[in-house]
Amino acid sequence: MDSLPGARLVIRGLSKGFERKGQPPLEVLRDIDLAIAPNEFAVIVGPSGCGKSTLLNIIGGLEQADEGEVLMDGERPITGPGADRGMVFQGYSLFPWLSVRKNIEFGPQVNGLPASERRAIAEHYIDAVGLGGFEDTLPKALSGGMRQRVAIARTMANRPQILLMDEPFGALDAQTRIVMQEMLVDVWQRERSTVVFITHDIDEALLLGTRVYVMSRRPGRIAAVLDVALDGPRSHELLADPGFLALRQRIMSMLWEEAQAAALE
Repeated sequence: MDSLPGARLVIRGLSKGFERKGQPPLEVLRDIDLAIAPNEFAVIVGPSGCGKSTLLNIIGGLEQADEGEVLMDGERPITGPGADRGMVFQGYSLFPWLSVRKNIEFGPQVNGLPASERRAIAEHYIDAVGLGGFEDTLPKALSGGMRQRVAIARTMANRPQILLMDEPFGALDAQTRIVMQEMLVDVWQRERSTVVFITHDIDEALLLGTRVYVMSRRPGRIAAVLDVALDGPRSHELLADPGFLALRQRIMSMLWEEAQAAALE
């Protein structure tokens, strides 16, 4: 894939494997190329074990590739974690002794911002994720969906250039998941962040993403890149849209073919 002019994130020739005791190395990713634009909501889907989370961890600087390069703004190599990237996982990882507000203020406090500025940032993101009235509540008193809202707000309060999300709604019940998906779309549209989102759920990928990257079976490669150009607001009502259903069937067919091929290997 050619580099996208002005791309926020560029990956070229990325490959990754893991050593295994007494066995040949396990090749997880092979020759990944992609370019993600500023403000893009990029969703990565693929068969189980194709290396989606490994790819996200490399972008986040938590793991190193064996080959290739990962560049911020097309020029700055990613060699480790950095404030320009914020990560949200399925687990909430909140400080249980801190209130909602204090959890969100934690990053700005570490960065040395004055109390008044920290509070203003926290209030902004509390409002953005719909947690008004829960500012002084401890995480243990919140539902799973509300805790994930805090986790998202806390990450965004650090103002990262890219928000990296690894199946953040995977542990939520179906109804809460839909609410969280629509909340995230609303926050993204207002903040115009760049998002890289991992999921195994095709409906979620199409509801959230402006572009969907479909990965092959292991070793994972980029098998297809689909633009999601659907009319109307991004809400659960899109699930019945003919364009949505056509894209859904196309991705399902690709993933089914990969799963069948993997079963025959």
